[in-house]
Amino acid sequence: MSERAITVLTDVSLITCVVQRGVADQIIKAAQEAGAQGATTCFARGSGVRERLVILGVAVEVEKEMINIVVANDQVDRVFEKMYLAGQLDTPAMGLMYITPLEKAATYIPQEILQRLEAEQSRQEERL
Repeated sequence: MSERAITVLTDVSLITCVVQRGVADQIIKAAQEAGAQGATTCFARGSGVRERLVILGVAVEVEKEMINIVVANDQVDRVFEKMYLAGQLDTPAMGLMYITPLEKAATYIPQEILQRLEAEQSRQEERL
């Protein structure tokens, strides 16, 4: 039986984006083009004052899509910006985004990627 080990990632952040229903696919595509590996999407329902408001003659939709993407800290700004622009979040009532720093995360990482990361880390340590 092989020994099991947990690979813990400590330099990652969670980008959460809540948008109008039907917009998530274009945001995820932009995130992946910027370097994100994948995304989790779920449906949500917003509530509050805004659902009764009419903005620019259009009622604010209460049905939402929520996108969660875990990215490396060195990519987080680039992915965040591309998602923001793709979702047109500079438009009223389109949604919001935020970043949550993660203390640690764990998932399966193929052995060849782990070996490459260890080699890169060794090279960086040698330079110091």
